[in-house]
Amino acid sequence: MREVRKHPIVAVLENIRSLHNVGSILRTCDATLVEHVWVTGYTPRPSHAGIQKTALGSQHTVAWTEADDAASVLRRLRMEGYTIAALEITDAPTSIRDVTASFFPLALVVGNELEGVSEEVIAEADFAIEIPQYGSKQSLNVAVAFGVAAAGLVERYLELF
Repeated sequence: MREVRKHPIVAVLENIRSLHNVGSILRTCDATLVEHVWVTGYTPRPSHAGIQKTALGSQHTVAWTEADDAASVLRRLRMEGYTIAALEITDAPTSIRDVTASFFPLALVVGNELEGVSEEVIAEADFAIEIPQYGSKQSLNVAVAFGVAAAGLVERYLELF
């Protein structure tokens, strides 16, 4: 298997409930060459047999680590030089177009399907990314939102470097 250079982006999954969402996020991480996935809280682990149907093998191609809570992972990543972004609707969101070279390496946090990213984790974040939405609903499935954000961040990274 050939070695490929991963993009300096890690995903932090906080209390995702659905096996299908985790599998889909793993496939997106494989497709976008995200360097690592942290599964935190009660997020199902990529080794769970129920994830294999949607992950389609990406649980073996994407590096992942489990941790009890997302906040401690973010503190660790910050010490390693990562900028922390929460994918969440906030009062002061940052557009992916406004991400600069200094934001990389970057950790992107996605939260629970119903609750979103916890307040504790939002407090740890350097900024929030919000995906513009023009319809009557102001939310996307977490795996879809992650896919849009990850693809946009990789595209932005490739423009900058």
